Amino acid sequence: MSGTGAGPAPADRLSHLRPSPIRAIAEGAPADAVPMGLGEPGWDLPAPAAEALASVAGPCAYGPNAGLPELQEAVGAFHGEPAARVLLACGSQGALFALVQAWAGPGDEVLVPDPGFLAYPALARMAGAVPVPYALAPDFSLDPGAFAEALDRAPRARLALVNHPGNPTGAGASREALAAVAAACEARGVLLVSDEVYRDLHLGPRAPGLRDVTAGGVVLGSVSKAWGAPGLRVGWALGAPELLAPARLVHAYMVTAPARTSQLAALALLRASGAVLAEARAHLQVRWEAFSGAWAEAFGAAPAPGAGGFYHWQPLPPGADPMAFCLRLRDEGRVIVVPGHAFGERGRGHVRISYAGDPGRIREGVARLAPFWRTA
Repeated sequence: MSGTGAGPAPADRLSHLRPSPIRAIAEGAPADAVPMGLGEPGWDLPAPAAEALASVAGPCAYGPNAGLPELQEAVGAFHGEPAARVLLACGSQGALFALVQAWAGPGDEVLVPDPGFLAYPALARMAGAVPVPYALAPDFSLDPGAFAEALDRAPRARLALVNHPGNPTGAGASREALAAVAAACEARGVLLVSDEVYRDLHLGPRAPGLRDVTAGGVVLGSVSKAWGAPGLRVGWALGAPELLAPARLVHAYMVTAPARTSQLAALALLRASGAVLAEARAHLQVRWEAFSGAWAEAFGAAPAPGAGGFYHWQPLPPGADPMAFCLRLRDEGRVIVVPGHAFGERGRGHVRISYAGDPGRIREGVARLAPFWRTA
């Protein structure tokens, strides 16, 4: 604890934490602003989960620290893994928090993508560790050369995080890049954690995953994206039991267990995975067509879809200040997007635009934002 005698002060390890720019921009928006900022599906909770929640009755006990055994089995079956290799958590972010707390400590280093999900460096710092950013390729895919360079600069690396398809860029990772990164981590004794929460939400072929190249490391998944249920807060980590056991202990002391009702709804989703995921991809297709069609009409050319997820990574007009541009777009254009520097310094020249919402609102949002690129 640090302080001046005027009262309690937060722990020093929290000194680098700041409120999320994503939330800050959204919370100050005009009431009629088109929300193209938050990364959550804009379609209804799938019927199997809604029906499971509606049928809950009787006592609502905590449940096992490890989660409901039947949900562990269902997650494992979906991924082709035994239940012993499944850690259930309060969202994939809960699993990642527990993993970082379990495997990184003060002075250790954690490799994080730049640009990348803004929670990655924050979770490292909360463990007292030092985030070490690594660059992505020019198309924002995983670059094993840049990863290796960052690993060489991090003699105290304990963990490395990769995210594909990526947030905020939508870019993927090739099988060759994943294999090279996995081999580099294995050679150094660094735990590789692969965040694949967007992998099952795609328009084209399913992107490669870490399990396509190695049984090592840890894979993160969640019902929040492709499964259309971010509010359930259910996710998982897949890996060797000896890797997951310390994280499961952290998670148990943090929250006891994921909410039983949420787990029952997640179980219903997993058991109906074929229909649920097909429906999600149909929802994504409709939204992509609304977005790309409106974009082509406004700018003369349609954008290319990402490898997964529902983000468009758009370069800013030359010389534009990212935060000032997004605030002006919010207040004058009444469209919410996210400045790229929220995801790291290498994202500073871009904004993230989400097309996960209502198709009509997506078209309206593109029509509103287009003049700001033409006049900036």
